[in-house]
Amino acid sequence: MLLSLSLLTTACGGAGTPVRPSLTARQALSSSPEVVEFESPAVRLELFRDIARQSEQEAGQSAQGVALFPIIQGNEFVAAPGFESRADLLQPPDAGSGLQFVFDARTGDRWPEDRRESLQGLSEREAAELVARTLLALWDIQPEGAVQVDRAAGAPYAVAYVDGILRINPAFLYLASAYGPASMAAGLQ
Repeated sequence: MLLSLSLLTTACGGAGTPVRPSLTARQALSSSPEVVEFESPAVRLELFRDIARQSEQEAGQSAQGVALFPIIQGNEFVAAPGFESRADLLQPPDAGSGLQFVFDARTGDRWPEDRRESLQGLSEREAAELVARTLLALWDIQPEGAVQVDRAAGAPYAVAYVDGILRINPAFLYLASAYGPASMAAGLQ
């Protein structure tokens, strides 16, 4: 009887089944945020972990190819320092509290203000600010003035920082929000 229950649980996608995303991490970033938003939390978490692993592998390398987190460091275009797959990018360290951001769209997409369950109840703009604070602190970037934060839907990267402008792919926000207190509580139910 116990064996039957175990087989039934596994066959129905229960605890014994590995999560296999239908998209690769790069495909998810190139997709519209809505496509990523409606993936299951487990798939989004696995894609986030894949991006985190890739960020650690790419760290410090030339970003002339397609890096997930390209930045200008000194006079070089490089991949930013990586982060662990268990990093909660929606929990910025205190070091990011003094940063100022500008979210007004210079061109193109505006940051939506409607709250989304898949962003742990935040709006895209609020999630973008938390991710911006966390990553700039992690990368030890201390800008002189306010940082322009652009919405870069469909970009081949997750987040880029060039010339005082932080470009965040909104699909990445849905992946980053899959990790954290709200997602951990959902996983325990």
